[in-house]
Amino acid sequence: MDPDASYIEPLIDNGNSENPKKDGNIHVIVAGGNNMSADSGGRDGESIRGLFTTELSKQLWLAGPMIAVNFLEYSLLVVSVMFVGHLGELSLAGAALASSFAAVSGLSLLVGMGCALETLCGQSFGAKNYQMVGIYLQRGIIVLFLTAIPVAAIWWNMTNILIALGQDPEIAEKSGEYARFLIPSLFAYAAIQPLVKFLQAQSLVFVMSFSSLTTLCFFHIPLCYLMIFKLGVGFRGAAIATSVSNWVNVTILATYVRFSPHCKQTWTGLSREAFEDLAGLFTLAVPSAIMVCFEYWSFELLVIFSGLLPNPKLETSALSVCLTTSSLMYMIPYGLGAATSTRVSNELGASNPNAARRAVAVSLCLAALEGAYSLHGHCSHQLGATSARRC
Repeated sequence: MDPDASYIEPLIDNGNSENPKKDGNIHVIVAGGNNMSADSGGRDGESIRGLFTTELSKQLWLAGPMIAVNFLEYSLLVVSVMFVGHLGELSLAGAALASSFAAVSGLSLLVGMGCALETLCGQSFGAKNYQMVGIYLQRGIIVLFLTAIPVAAIWWNMTNILIALGQDPEIAEKSGEYARFLIPSLFAYAAIQPLVKFLQAQSLVFVMSFSSLTTLCFFHIPLCYLMIFKLGVGFRGAAIATSVSNWVNVTILATYVRFSPHCKQTWTGLSREAFEDLAGLFTLAVPSAIMVCFEYWSFELLVIFSGLLPNPKLETSALSVCLTTSSLMYMIPYGLGAATSTRVSNELGASNPNAARRAVAVSLCLAALEGAYSLHGHCSHQLGATSARRC
């Protein structure tokens, strides 16, 4: 089967190819300059434009659902903040500060460490080492669960930490209460990230969109309304709804992995190999986590620092709503990045370095177009606002 054409269809076709030897350890394949024939063979009749168009269609096929997944998952936070905003400044400030501190201290760490699985699962799938994809899934869940334990302890003591950082005691008390009800969602997040990378490596992206949409529309929004306005739980209801919704998402994805025929080759059941070479996964995950954490912290720290201003309730609430809403726009580059990571890792796993380079080139073009469009929209908005003020 042609490696460049095998990722549009979600079904895995092992064909007659021989699987590489599986040793349970982490091996990252780096594109070299001496392995060009596998990618170039059989493409003599295709033009550069045809190759570019084919790669573009593959990336858009992956990027569209991944943008939706990121948008819908982040919308859980947006919806929670919107519901809590109806309860007053103090509740909103407490929930906003707790959410930002949770993102800085835990969620960004899990997202970053989970990115290591994009490389491992993607390359294993591209190399047709299907069983290792499932083992990396289990290994990733173990590593992220272990990471979540000390983070949960930090969240449990968030009130004392925020007061020590100079935050308003009243807001810090609310934040600590909100964070304790978010702890179950932390462990759900530790399961969601490996599941997403597992399915993403196989281009099974539409099921993730369905799961995220179902979770948001049929569970999270009704549950937030029920908990906050009908049962009188107050702002804590938003945190409880977030935890429940994340576990619903985990359940849907895990059920699909377990019973879908599309995963029958990559998921072969629980394995003791998942407990091997955990240190190797940590070694690969930590640099990835550092990169993602700095990205998250640049935004979330603004909300935390706003609690030091003279009117912390108003400043924290306003800044939280602004940043939470504007962050939705960043789901587009996140989706494009996920598609690129999948394509590159699949092609490197299949020993097609030329196709991997081509995937990067196409991704850079898409990123430039997206950036230019965003800049155009921002400039148009500013010019329109300036003209309105002059009138």
